[in-house]
Amino acid sequence: MMLHWLPINISTYGHKIDHVILVIYLIVGIWFLLAEGILGYFIIRYHRSKGQPAIFQPGTSLRSLMWVLIPAALVLAFDIGIEVVQGPIWEEIKMNLPEKPDQTIRIRGRQFVWEITHPGPDGRLDTADDIKTFNQLTIPVHQKIVFELQAEDVIHSLWIPNLRLKQDAVPGRTIRGWFETMQTGTYPIACAELCGSGHGTMQGQLHVMDFADYQKWLAEQTPSGEGATSGTP
Repeated sequence: MMLHWLPINISTYGHKIDHVILVIYLIVGIWFLLAEGILGYFIIRYHRSKGQPAIFQPGTSLRSLMWVLIPAALVLAFDIGIEVVQGPIWEEIKMNLPEKPDQTIRIRGRQFVWEITHPGPDGRLDTADDIKTFNQLTIPVHQKIVFELQAEDVIHSLWIPNLRLKQDAVPGRTIRGWFETMQTGTYPIACAELCGSGHGTMQGQLHVMDFADYQKWLAEQTPSGEGATSGTP
């Protein structure tokens, strides 16, 4: 309920990321209220009357230093707590890719478009029946999708909010990741890294289809068994 403003989650691991966000939200929120409350109290309690000079307090005594050291220690403890919560989730999402994914796609960012290569009917990339699209990513629901993310010119950042997916694309590197969707629909794709004057136009769509509709789309894209290109760069 506290994160109701977030886009609807459609990925299998999205709820775990939402849990991390909630933990950080609660910790930071409580600290903010506490700090502002103490600040307000001190302003009222120790304010000086008009014409009375302020007093400089160097804070060299142990008692004075405790006002810094204790909060610093608490912040460190909460940071470690956040790391304990998010560590296994990071390992699952970023480090442990599916050994046998249902499909592998290639996403290449360039100013200012996403070039997406889908495998054709043979299910493999870099073959004659590959399907290339611009800003349109089409996948079947309930399948593990591995992506190979690249950048042609500058750093881009693939951002699909409904998947809770955000991954930088770095020139000269191929970064692999994965996701699995839980429901069909059309969802926005954006670039989350300022990449030039047309950064705001670097948008696309994720189309999640049931298997029958996906097979139909696949047949429409490759009517002669050869590769196809669609979309507008």
